[in-house]
Amino acid sequence: MVGRSVLLECIDDKRIDRITLVLRNEINLQHPKINQIILNDFTRFDEVKLKFGRPDACFHCMGVSSVGLNENEFSKLTFDISKSLADVMFDLNPEMVICYVSGTGTDSSEKGKTMWARVKGKTENYLLKKGFSKAYMFRPGAIIPEKGIKSRTGWYNALYVILRPFFPILKQSNNITTSTLLGKAMINTLLNIDIKIYLENEDINELGKK
Repeated sequence: MVGRSVLLECIDDKRIDRITLVLRNEINLQHPKINQIILNDFTRFDEVKLKFGRPDACFHCMGVSSVGLNENEFSKLTFDISKSLADVMFDLNPEMVICYVSGTGTDSSEKGKTMWARVKGKTENYLLKKGFSKAYMFRPGAIIPEKGIKSRTGWYNALYVILRPFFPILKQSNNITTSTLLGKAMINTLLNIDIKIYLENEDINELGKK
């Protein structure tokens, strides 16, 4: 849901000239800006390194639910993949902007009781210490989907259907963001403005409206 949100805003934004998507399966969306790279193993971004050129930004929107996973399994799908991506991106252009979508409640100390929050915190810390020119950690909470976007999580979609009549009211809260504002906020990290390193929903909304 988050990745498609950012993609749609990048397509519409005239400041974005080229979009490189790294996917396991090709998506049915054609646009002159888009170049799709198929990669089965996301811990091996080095295998497609030469296809990236020299990117100005990396928007890392991939995430999985920790439900049913132990810490080792979740860490492989979260930290290991992020490390593989970050290492390749840094080699290509250390001056780029990198944005990572974690989530509200992420544990920067890496010592809390909540497993997913520790792993996300470890991932954030690695990206921040890597040495990129600018790195921003997006920590969205509740996200209202727009422009036909749906979540891959079935019960999320069911909840959205129930809450849809209340969306106009919910959007007035700074503690809730939208898929559109999230995408715009990520693009706006490319602007030369003062931005917080950790962006919660209120910060995302503010940045998305600039």
